[in-house]
Amino acid sequence: MSDEICAMTATELAARIRARALSCREVMAAHLDRIERVNPTVNAIVTCLPEQALAAAAAADEALAHGAAPAPAEAPLFGLPVAHKDLNETRGVRTTYGSPIFDDYVPAFDCLTVERLRRAGAIAVGKTNTPEFGAGSQTFNQVFGATRNPYDPSKTCGGSSGGAAVALACGMVPIADGSDLGGSLRNPAGFNNVVGFRTTPGRVPVWPDRAPFIPLSVDGPMARTVADVALMLSAMAGPDPRAPLALGEPGSCFAGPLERDLRGLRVAWSPDLGGLPVDPRVADVFAARRDDFAALGCAVEEAAPDFTGADEIFGTLRALRFELGYGELLDHHRDQLKDTVVWNIEVGRRLTGPDVGRAMRLQSELLARMRAFFSRYDALVLPVSQVPPFPVEQPYVTEINGARLANYLEWMRSCYWITVTLQPSIAVPAGFTPEGLPVGLQIVGRPRDELGVLQIAHAYEQATRFYERRPAL
Repeated sequence: MSDEICAMTATELAARIRARALSCREVMAAHLDRIERVNPTVNAIVTCLPEQALAAAAAADEALAHGAAPAPAEAPLFGLPVAHKDLNETRGVRTTYGSPIFDDYVPAFDCLTVERLRRAGAIAVGKTNTPEFGAGSQTFNQVFGATRNPYDPSKTCGGSSGGAAVALACGMVPIADGSDLGGSLRNPAGFNNVVGFRTTPGRVPVWPDRAPFIPLSVDGPMARTVADVALMLSAMAGPDPRAPLALGEPGSCFAGPLERDLRGLRVAWSPDLGGLPVDPRVADVFAARRDDFAALGCAVEEAAPDFTGADEIFGTLRALRFELGYGELLDHHRDQLKDTVVWNIEVGRRLTGPDVGRAMRLQSELLARMRAFFSRYDALVLPVSQVPPFPVEQPYVTEINGARLANYLEWMRSCYWITVTLQPSIAVPAGFTPEGLPVGLQIVGRPRDELGVLQIAHAYEQATRFYERRPAL
């Protein structure tokens, strides 16, 4: 029964808990057992809270038994185990940011994402691994080591929400939070055959945030199905006065059914965003999915927006964020920072006012081109990552198809070019390479149209059902 519970979707588990068909303690015990058995192989959960989680589950069962549990609309995640990314401050729980500088840090507060998930009834089982300060789409750090891909433990799980994606793929939790600046929700979702949703900046408000007016980094939901991601988003979204760019719509607008007729939907199909190098194994898997959208009734046409300036926009604004967020650490703890973090901070310190102004002008021009492009199309579909999972010992990709890359970020342009458009984008399973490695497909929607993206992704997911192929662990 334990394995059966861990295979259920979050939506099904939530319904069974409410119907008293499963107790919160049964659900929690099953997932803690899975963590104990599987986590030593993959290193996804880096801080585990078994006693605390079981006590909270028992309290939830008592509330249900006495009619004191909050209504489903108020607590849609009631009784569900959740894991929090080790970048997210969690009250009373070790939070390291993947850095030896914060090896023993225990915050006295919850960040907004953790606060909302707790309020929605989810029960924390622990923290998931991340690269140092979330820098890079490969999950390893000096504190906890590397997280391994459950489909092939010799390969990376991606990042920076790599521990979250692996915990989901292995059935250790039904839902997990993550964050995304240059692909950190989408890349690990693609590498582990799960779903990660980068929403519009402000849809899921972020607090604390040292750079609230540079809207590149977002928090967001991860799960094994699109419906579960929507359920989680219904608890995470909505305004908050601590986040100045927060959008006003309540999270409840994502709580309804996702069924939608896609006939006539105009899909821009882009294998390489107009010329990015893409590994042939990824290209082959992606090409096979075009017929799936056609079978759903979509009008599919190969097209891509003009992404002129996207590299400069992302590189400049990311470096600015890194200097704002971690510059003081460089001054006092340089020897404890990994080289790519040092490089990114130093790039930020060399920026001038005109550099930042040029990036903002380029982004304004890109946003105008995207609006024009999406007046012709309802969605843009492209690969999540330009390569499949690579060896876990390799810090980052240095070339694709013989094309040398300039820094540790460039292999993720298929994600970070989308980041700077500020448009919602979801990663969903697309199939597997001949070696059995997962490949993800990215669906980009119109500005602020999270519901539309979820509906398209749900229809595609139900037609293809790749999410049902679990790792052999």
